[in-house]
Amino acid sequence: MTALPPSSFPPGPAPAQVAFNRRELSFILSVYGRMVAAGEWRDYGISCLRDTAVFSIFRRSAEQPIYRVEKAPRLRDRQGMYSVVGMDGRILKRGHDLKTVLRVLERKLIRAVT
Repeated sequence: MTALPPSSFPPGPAPAQVAFNRRELSFILSVYGRMVAAGEWRDYGISCLRDTAVFSIFRRSAEQPIYRVEKAPRLRDRQGMYSVVGMDGRILKRGHDLKTVLRVLERKLIRAVT
């Protein structure tokens, strides 16, 4: 029997990633779809990092995101794990319920349509 070569990876389980589940993505994509239909947004990106999941919203593909919807489970017991962050880095809304947090973006939809 041959010995396995030593691994360059540290022992133990791989670090877990934070990601949006199907229900959360459904809420986010619902708002995103309405804003795309209104002609306000054109692209998005999803990042699943070790401690945060980020849904970035772009007006054009080559720009910085105009909004970021973030999920940070480590903040679950404090301010709430969901937040909407503006282009300038300010937190526009934070809370425990994603639907409630996304309402800050729906207000932008009402202004865009009228």
